[in-house]
Amino acid sequence: MESLDLKWIRGQFPALNQKINGQPAIFFDGPGGTQVPGAVLDAISDYLVRSNANAHGAFATSARTDAVITAARVAIADFLGCSSDEVVFGANMTTLTLTLSRAIARTIQPGDEIIVTRLDHYANVSPWYALEEQGAIIRVVDIHVTDCTLDMSDLEQQINSRTKLVAVSYASNAVGTINDLAAIVRLAHAVGAWVFVDAVHYAPHAPINVHALDCDFLACSAYKFFAPHVGILYGKRQHLENLQPYKVKPASNEVPSRWENGTLNHEGLAGVVAAINYLTKLGCHVSPTMNNELVEALMEADKEGLEHFQCPRFLTSEHPDAIASAYHSRRAALVAAMSAIQQYERELSHKLISGLLEIPGLSIYGITEPHRFNWRTPTVAIRIAGKSPENIAKDLGDRGIFTWNGNFYALGLTEKLGLETSGGLLRIGLVHYNSMEEIVELLEAMKEI
Repeated sequence: MESLDLKWIRGQFPALNQKINGQPAIFFDGPGGTQVPGAVLDAISDYLVRSNANAHGAFATSARTDAVITAARVAIADFLGCSSDEVVFGANMTTLTLTLSRAIARTIQPGDEIIVTRLDHYANVSPWYALEEQGAIIRVVDIHVTDCTLDMSDLEQQINSRTKLVAVSYASNAVGTINDLAAIVRLAHAVGAWVFVDAVHYAPHAPINVHALDCDFLACSAYKFFAPHVGILYGKRQHLENLQPYKVKPASNEVPSRWENGTLNHEGLAGVVAAINYLTKLGCHVSPTMNNELVEALMEADKEGLEHFQCPRFLTSEHPDAIASAYHSRRAALVAAMSAIQQYERELSHKLISGLLEIPGLSIYGITEPHRFNWRTPTVAIRIAGKSPENIAKDLGDRGIFTWNGNFYALGLTEKLGLETSGGLLRIGLVHYNSMEEIVELLEAMKEI
């Protein structure tokens, strides 16, 4: 596998050309939302010009809209490693999680238990606390304060035969910790509990294979992986069929449409397909063995419109003789891209964390040992003695360096760390379009601040 071509990558993102106060903008705000490739902008514009209509009509623009929705389901299925009828779209991850929790509430009996964690964004906490109205008991798994990792022994003690669902993040949006999902799924399934995974923060950083994970549900947000604001929910087909969502009577009762309340964000879905195809092209760059069929299909989609994209499918092919070519499909290219991104971002993490540790008075919350970087994303949370996170973020912002400050909706974490009342954390979040040179700029600015 070849290394990332950063010049080519950065050339795909028009927003990276901005200047703030005469300085090139440095986007270290990725965990709050990433920038988008130019192809995403083109896809949104193209949809609104050529295909803008509601779905299921007997005319051309509506048919194109239907094709865009189908293309988006297939694209996300390739991204997550599932079947397209296991993909649900919505406004955002929070809305979809609330929709799912309401449906699960119909199955809850008094005394049933749900497990959440102190590490999670509250979009994966509050929807489950709402089930207390049905008599559910909510248990909270603690963390190790020293490195902001989940206390697995606490989880093992809390999970029991009454546990109905474990809600956990793939990775912490605040401090970057990656949880041991394989172990968590095994523990949950051993007692017959479901596992709901918040993968919003993890999705832009590494490959995801929901069938291999064997999780029951997984949610993410496209705007965190270089696409517009679209929420995504994976659910095992049997769950999407057996659970009863709240819906309006005339709406389809077919899976997955029955879970999608109201009209979808069609132009956003066109942008999602374009973002997935950008990552696919990146996979072709880092893995030149990808076959010509895929490359030609991507070129055709660029020329004719995203709804025309076709390629061999992974996992969901109905034709056994297509399996041989499946590993040269978009799924394989996506895995190659995300694996290369993961490796490059570990190098960025090493550069950033080693530099931050040299700054007097600076504390990092999370994993800092290089040999453990496979258990973290390149999202680093810090405090500097005597300075508030908000003031540091403003000083950096004036220099054109964008970072976030606060609790990032991971309220249980900042409270546990004793930081909530003093401004929370400063969060530096890298993605694959960031460079070593930008990290050097940040470190120099931090020393001056």
